[in-house]
Amino acid sequence: MNKTSLEYRDGAAELRGILVTDDSAAAKRPGIVLFPDARGIGTHAIACAERLAGLGFVVLVADLYGGGKTAPDVPQAIELMNALRADAARWRERAEAARLALARQEAVDATKLAAIGYCFGGTTALELARTGADLAAVVSFHGGFPNERPEDSAKIRARVLVCHGAADTLVSLTQLANFERDMRATSVDWQAHVYGGAAHGFTNPELIDQDVPNHAYHEAADRRSWAAMLGVFEEVFGLKLR
Repeated sequence: MNKTSLEYRDGAAELRGILVTDDSAAAKRPGIVLFPDARGIGTHAIACAERLAGLGFVVLVADLYGGGKTAPDVPQAIELMNALRADAARWRERAEAARLALARQEAVDATKLAAIGYCFGGTTALELARTGADLAAVVSFHGGFPNERPEDSAKIRARVLVCHGAADTLVSLTQLANFERDMRATSVDWQAHVYGGAAHGFTNPELIDQDVPNHAYHEAADRRSWAAMLGVFEEVFGLKLR
């Protein structure tokens, strides 16, 4: 497994993501942009990228804030997140910069790209899809649902999978219902999976040892949502992953 820092730009902003690849593969491979949670690039995002790289993907863990900046605690993460999403156009450009940086990599088949994300990263993946970005699939794990310009949902070209916890107190089932309403008004191929008993952050085992309000790891939801994602990738990329 090879992990390297990848510098790219969003206008004047200098970004520093992590590119994760399995160097044993010679042919061009599908690429996945992975948007981390609001804290920025961390061990959970990198671990997920390594799992995907082991399955044959090239993965870019995207830099959301510039310079590889991360937040040490939840209040600072919320501050960084809110500052980025306050300007929807800039937020979308930041996400698109990561997609383009991945597409330019020599090992990547630029016709086979997907985006996934966790928490704020899941929201970001959906927001990127709503620009009409050239993506085969988009997967959001315990993310929020963009409500700016809902009409842009019709621009989505990707297969969409949303994985949501029924016990998520930060992103309500009402918000999910509104997202589903918007999607029903389009021709997008989409699905939403709701996992009983799962709270916000259910894919992150680091939460087992942390006291983060309204967050909790849920092993069954983690396992099932990962399998659901692989099922989508099998369909859109013509692969056998399980």
